[in-house]
Amino acid sequence: MTYQDLGYNDTLERYRIEENLDSFEVGRVISEHKERYVVKTPENEYDSELLGNLRFTAESRSDFPAVGDWVSFSEYDEGKALIHAIYPRYSIIERQAVGKSGEIQIIATNIDCGLIVQAVDRDFNLNRLERYLTICNVSNVEPLVVLSKIDLISKSELESHIDQISQRIKDVPIISVSKEASGYTPLDSVIKEGKTYCLLGSSGVGKSTLLNSLSGKQQMETGEISSSVNKGRHITSHRELIVLDSGGILIDNPGMREVGIADTSGGLETTFETILRYAQNCRFQDCTHMHEKDCAILAAVENGEIDKDSYSNFQKMEKEKMHFDSDLLERKKKDKDFGKMVKQVKKQRKNNKY
Repeated sequence: MTYQDLGYNDTLERYRIEENLDSFEVGRVISEHKERYVVKTPENEYDSELLGNLRFTAESRSDFPAVGDWVSFSEYDEGKALIHAIYPRYSIIERQAVGKSGEIQIIATNIDCGLIVQAVDRDFNLNRLERYLTICNVSNVEPLVVLSKIDLISKSELESHIDQISQRIKDVPIISVSKEASGYTPLDSVIKEGKTYCLLGSSGVGKSTLLNSLSGKQQMETGEISSSVNKGRHITSHRELIVLDSGGILIDNPGMREVGIADTSGGLETTFETILRYAQNCRFQDCTHMHEKDCAILAAVENGEIDKDSYSNFQKMEKEKMHFDSDLLERKKKDKDFGKMVKQVKKQRKNNKY
């Protein structure tokens, strides 16, 4: 294995030299467990933790390492290391943190392609698919829809699912896979050496089975299909990066029950570009596309040019984005006020000494 097999490139090497990090070793975070990290190099894996100064200067959770990050580190004992710096990320897949207003949870970093996995039986859900697509668009990560468990439905049902996706989601490639012999060959053929792919999807859609099939090894445990609900049981409990023998890097994820939108860079506009194209013909520039007179989007929904379910999903996600933005501003204000208070306390303590 080489650094290139792990995804290392010339841009990262230039940063290493320019920031005088060449005295440290470089590696990639392949898993995280309660602020301890496994860092991988072509030769070894290290149980790592953050240098104290890096920990205490962190202003938010995003300043800590995440699976997919490149880091500078030094070994202080056999197999143990301290992380000194995190390299710049060229992409971050994230969502709204569950149960935490205005907070973002990083799913993985430095991703080239998001593999949006949906089982074609009971899990098939176009609204959820658009949510995962928005997460990819926010991150400028290329999306690829992977329909799994196609052996559980008929050929005509599969064609119907693909047609429904194509009607709602334009210009996103779709690949169908199954556990049958050579069932993952279509996906294996698109995975490129040195590129990083992140598996996205709900619990039980077959992500771990897919990973095991592509790697040719039992990397992740898989659950049997439940006879009562016809769904795979959730097995994966943490994120992990795995380098495939055939080339390419895969990051597996625990199934996400909630896919909260934390869109700060126009991901919704990209996902629903077809809908928003009609907005140019709205009578009012500040049209909310909900109840205004002469709204071109509402007119297109009414006459069938825009899918009603897609429009409804767009409205729901837009409201979530607005709430998230509001919560984020409130959190930043509280953090700023807290920072001012800390400075005042320090100043008072310093004055009391004299």
